[in-house]
Amino acid sequence: MQTTIPQTSTEKGQPPALKAEHTMPLSRWIEQIGVRIFLIVICILFLIPVFWMLVTALKTNQELTLFPPSFWPFDVRWDNFVKAYNFIPFGRYFLNSVLVTLVSVIGSVASNLLVAYGFSCIRWPGRDLVFYLIIATIFIPFPVAAIPLFDLFAKLKWVDTLLPLTVPAFLGSAFYTFLLRQFLLQIPYDMIEAARIDGATELQILVRVIIPQARPALAVIALFTAIASWNDFMGPLIYVQNDLLRTLAIGLQFFRTTHDVQFNLLMAASLVAILPIIILFLLFQRFFVKGVSMGSIR
Repeated sequence: MQTTIPQTSTEKGQPPALKAEHTMPLSRWIEQIGVRIFLIVICILFLIPVFWMLVTALKTNQELTLFPPSFWPFDVRWDNFVKAYNFIPFGRYFLNSVLVTLVSVIGSVASNLLVAYGFSCIRWPGRDLVFYLIIATIFIPFPVAAIPLFDLFAKLKWVDTLLPLTVPAFLGSAFYTFLLRQFLLQIPYDMIEAARIDGATELQILVRVIIPQARPALAVIALFTAIASWNDFMGPLIYVQNDLLRTLAIGLQFFRTTHDVQFNLLMAASLVAILPIIILFLLFQRFFVKGVSMGSIR
């Protein structure tokens, strides 16, 4: 006696009917919509200051005194950007900022990579103790070290040059070393030991094994250093007095004269000053997200 198994009837050439796909619960759907609305509102709040900078940069000084203020200029003055460029040595200050930022990025990436490699990939007595001592320097505020550093740079005859703004980047940073070390600890140590067994030197391991895998972390360090150097105000204010060596962060204050403040020109110059940082963020924003999780303790 044969037993027949009933089969689901299907169209010719079609597979048997599958179970209906699970639909998203209504509560989950509402939650995702709410999160997106919240993020949109936050983005708008962050963009309002930038929009207001643009509006102010396109107004005349007379229109800035009107109340209530207008949300778009009656007479759009694009020539304010030209006036701002000519009001101060904008091009010179911009090039100084670019030079300081590039040199600082190179020095910071190189020095912190070497230090983090020593604290993560090389085992030596007292390694963790020395690392903790270096991390403790993060809690030393800049005003405490400002006077000793100025005295040191004065004895080295570095004051009124760009050296105090660039050379310290080649000495490493406790915070960046910590971030980079935590990333390097995720690389399997067996891979490093295998390279040593094959006869590779520490420099070869660093170049051929560590750097290719640590590129995202190095990009984060480079971006953080670039933003910090570009926006640095205290360093150039303390160490640089020569007008030809001032950076853009210092140059913006010259729009505030003794009797007046050219707010429209100040906003025009400030918009140009923040453009490099905005472009960097748009190009490498995924590295910023990775940088947030890089400092987690292994």
